[in-house]
Amino acid sequence: MPIVRSSLLPGVLAALLALPGCSLAGGDDPVPPEPSTSSYAAPPDVVAGVEQALRRRARAVVDANPEAFDRGVRGEAGFREQQRTWFANLRQLPVGELRYTVDPGALLRDGDDYWVVVEEHLRLAGYDAVPVVSRDRYRFRPSRRNPDRMVLTSVTDEAWERDNGVRPQPWDLGPVEVRSGAGVLGIFDAGSLPDAGPLVRSVERGIDDVAAVVPYEWSRSVVVYALSDPTFLASIPDVPGGDPDDLDGVAFPVTAAPGEEASAAYRFALHPRMLDRRGAARDRLVRHELTHVALGAHDDRAPVWLSEGLAEYVSAQPMAPQDRRVPARAVRAAEAGFDALPADDSFNGGEESETNYALAWFACEYLARSFDEATLWTLLDQLGAGGVDVDQLLRDQLRVGPKRLAQRAGELIVAEYGDPPPVVPPTPTAPAETAPATPSSVVPPAG
Repeated sequence: MPIVRSSLLPGVLAALLALPGCSLAGGDDPVPPEPSTSSYAAPPDVVAGVEQALRRRARAVVDANPEAFDRGVRGEAGFREQQRTWFANLRQLPVGELRYTVDPGALLRDGDDYWVVVEEHLRLAGYDAVPVVSRDRYRFRPSRRNPDRMVLTSVTDEAWERDNGVRPQPWDLGPVEVRSGAGVLGIFDAGSLPDAGPLVRSVERGIDDVAAVVPYEWSRSVVVYALSDPTFLASIPDVPGGDPDDLDGVAFPVTAAPGEEASAAYRFALHPRMLDRRGAARDRLVRHELTHVALGAHDDRAPVWLSEGLAEYVSAQPMAPQDRRVPARAVRAAEAGFDALPADDSFNGGEESETNYALAWFACEYLARSFDEATLWTLLDQLGAGGVDVDQLLRDQLRVGPKRLAQRAGELIVAEYGDPPPVVPPTPTAPAETAPATPSSVVPPAG
């Protein structure tokens, strides 16, 4: 699930010796004027003034000094209030590292104002492997009382942001409420705050459950977006199926910087409709998304059926067999018979999505029961090496082709959830050269 990236701007980056300073979307005017002049070599005193303004702004945040912060902000009352909200938001975050760079070559003069591209390098302590770089355009002007001192007057240039794929974080968009647990950083808002406690505890339990199954090293920590406002969820690019509103939750990589492939972290977001749905179903959804977080880049080259099947498999492990559920639609499809594993391009979205998830899950169940659980991770590792034909790998290593695997998975679904369930032989046959292995155990039918 790649993040949309903007291209690097030309120019030499001037590093600031600063800590925090991200800003709420919005400007000091209802619609800030569009810069119309061309970039030019900025006078050194202007660049230095911008750097000093950002340095003072950052220091005010680090020192929790709202008065000093306010002195660096000018413009209309609405903009100043937005900036105070951003200040309050950032003070709730575990800022481990934050610095700014600016691009003097991209500075624009607009009358007495100056637009400048600002890069923010923010690392959330305990959650990000490296700082996350985000880029935006700010507007400064000389202070009327002290012309040598630059003050911030806008953080919004909608056309530039649109052209450069700027996607602000929730703490940039409006008031947030941050709640933490063991390895959990929950981002809530006023509408979702009543559900914060139970959800944070669910994620804490989920981290332990997932860590007990997934064999890879991972941080065992996660940022969770649980907002009643769907704006941020809708901004996540390349979600499965293409429509965030169709998803109850989604895990996604946070790239270290625009134009880079490396990820600073994997996080997940829940749809607003899931926030007050406490219980086993939401707990399982949390474990599903946490599995994607734990896998990180390990499943980047895997077919979707294996990636999602593993997440379903892991999410179901803490549940008693009789509490595991498969949608009725998937049971009917299994009774009719499967003849192929789900394709990547049609896995999510549409009426078959539920069936695809169930088939992928039970393909993994079949492999784990026929061989052992380690087979799943070995298969994932082999696919992660790249240049591997999935179908051939299944035949060579497991002596089961994709068609037969789909059939066996469907038979297992029917055996456990069909009405009435068929009689399943208690003793499986051993794998043969021409036939796949038979499950070594069958879970009693769900009630």
